[in-house]
Amino acid sequence: MNDMPADVRPPQGAARTRPPAESLRVAAAQIPVTSDVAANVQTISRAIDRAAGEDAEVLLTPEGSVSGYTHKFDPPQVVRAVQEVVAKAASRNLALALGTCFVEPDDGRCYNQVRFYDGQGRLLGFHAKILRCGTMSAPSEGEINHFAIHPLRTFELNGITVGGLICNDMWANPSCTPMPDPHLSQQLARMGARVIFHAVNGGRNGSDWSRQVVWPFHEANLRIRARSGKVWIVTADNCTPSEIPCSAPSGVLRPDGRWAVRAPERGEHVVVFNIGLKVSQKDDVDGPGCPIEME
Repeated sequence: MNDMPADVRPPQGAARTRPPAESLRVAAAQIPVTSDVAANVQTISRAIDRAAGEDAEVLLTPEGSVSGYTHKFDPPQVVRAVQEVVAKAASRNLALALGTCFVEPDDGRCYNQVRFYDGQGRLLGFHAKILRCGTMSAPSEGEINHFAIHPLRTFELNGITVGGLICNDMWANPSCTPMPDPHLSQQLARMGARVIFHAVNGGRNGSDWSRQVVWPFHEANLRIRARSGKVWIVTADNCTPSEIPCSAPSGVLRPDGRWAVRAPERGEHVVVFNIGLKVSQKDDVDGPGCPIEME
C-alpha cells in the first residue's frame, strides 16, 4: 500500500485560496452498492455523467459505494477503483464526496470514509465514520471492531466550509450505538460547516418495522438536525435491493428542516439542487431542483 497513486493522496503544499462562494450545486446519488467493486465503479460512473450533465459541482455517493459496505475488500483493487472514479469526475470538473471503505497508507488502518475531492481530482481529506454500529452486548461486536476512527473535521470545497457524516453518525440509532451520541452534526455546525454531506447504507427488509419505524426515525433525525444546526444536509442511501424502499430518504434538506428536493423512495436516482449560501442560514432559500431518472 505504500505505492498509493498520487491522485488519492492529500495534496501537498498550501491550498489555493478563493473567495467565498454564494452557491453550491450539489448532486446526491441514490445508487446500488454491492460487493462487486468493478460494478460499483460502473454505477458511480453513471451517476457522475448524470450529475455533470446537470451542471452539478459536487456529487455525493452512499456509504461504501466503491468498496462495498464491508471491511473485507481488496485494498489495492479499491485504490485503483477510487483512482478511476476520481479521474472520471475530474474530467467533468466534478468534485466528489465519495463513500468508500479504505485502508490508509500512512497508518495501514481500515476506515469507513467519505473522501472529499475537488473538481481537479485533488484529495482534500476524509471523514471516517465515528458512530460505528455494534451490538449492545459487552463486549460489543460489529463494525465497531473493524473500522478505525479519525478526528472530526471540516473541508473547504469551492470556497465553502463543508463536513461529512456517515449513516449512524447522524442519527445514533439507540439499538446499535454502544457509545454516547456526540451530536456530530451540531459539532460540524459549530465548526463552521454550511453543508453536511451524509453517506448512508442502512439496513432494510421491506417490513412494517422498516417502513413505520426505521424510515420515520431516520427522516425525523435528518430534519431535526438540519434545523437545529441551521445547516444544509445532502444525503444519499444505497438503493439495493431495488424492489423495496431505501432505509432513509435521499436528497437535500434546507437549514429549516424542510426538503428542498428528494428522490423517490426506491430505485436508482440522482437529485440535483442549487444551494444558495449568500443569505443567512436561517433564511428560506429557494433554488432549482430536479430528480433525474437513471437508466
